[in-house]
Amino acid sequence: MKNRAREGAPAVRSAQRYRATVEYDGTEFAGFQIQPGARTVQGELEAALARLTGGIRQPVDGAGRTDAGVHAIGQVVAFGYDGPLAGEALAEAINGNLPRDVSIHDLRRAPAGFHPRYAARYREYRYTIWNGPRSPLRERTALRVRNPLDTAAMARAATAFEGRHDFSAFGGVDPQPVRTIQFVRVHRRGAEVTIDVRAEAFLRGMVRRIVAALIGVGTGRITEPEIRAALAATEPAFGGAAAPARGLCLRRVALGRRQRQPRTSNLAATETIEDR
Repeated sequence: MKNRAREGAPAVRSAQRYRATVEYDGTEFAGFQIQPGARTVQGELEAALARLTGGIRQPVDGAGRTDAGVHAIGQVVAFGYDGPLAGEALAEAINGNLPRDVSIHDLRRAPAGFHPRYAARYREYRYTIWNGPRSPLRERTALRVRNPLDTAAMARAATAFEGRHDFSAFGGVDPQPVRTIQFVRVHRRGAEVTIDVRAEAFLRGMVRRIVAALIGVGTGRITEPEIRAALAATEPAFGGAAAPARGLCLRRVALGRRQRQPRTSNLAATETIEDR
């Protein structure tokens, strides 16, 4: 005969799922994902939460794994919390335990099992180039290029990356190198040049390699036909050149589709919401 639960025993309280938007200056981080012996964004978030729960560590899940030195203003994370705080009080408590180069905002409850990686409809990155005189403050989060850039030529060449392609030549080794880029936009405002790239998902280092190729076009070292030929190949394009991480920022993760995950997972459908 099966044992029955003891009458009057307290019910087991499951952690409430939350999601939040995260901003960080990636300069002094080894990336988002936890790594042994390294300072990471995920590690700082989990440590801050642990201070609010008596040292109990809750995993923090991110929508993307930004590399060392990459910044974010629109990273999305999710985590469980079963303490007494909620809403703005919880957000303030978490921020009060975070270092000065990372913070959260737009904290809200999420469905049980919500995971931002599977809920993301697309991710949008911006690479910033400073095409002017030395500027120490700007160059912390931008790449300075001394030579004048032909941004019109860069914009024309950028269209080669749009659509569905095998991006093996412009990303790290991946068993599924085919990705769909919705757009690549090049814009100049004075001495500042920005390159915005939106896609459902990216290969590791993909945006920075695309940017390096477009800078080559802007300085006259690479032509648009060479971009298209490199994309059609499989070996690393232009010697695997990649723009430095400091100019890259994860600007937006848009949520709203059903989450795609392994069959063994029990992740729920997400609400229709877009994040900044």
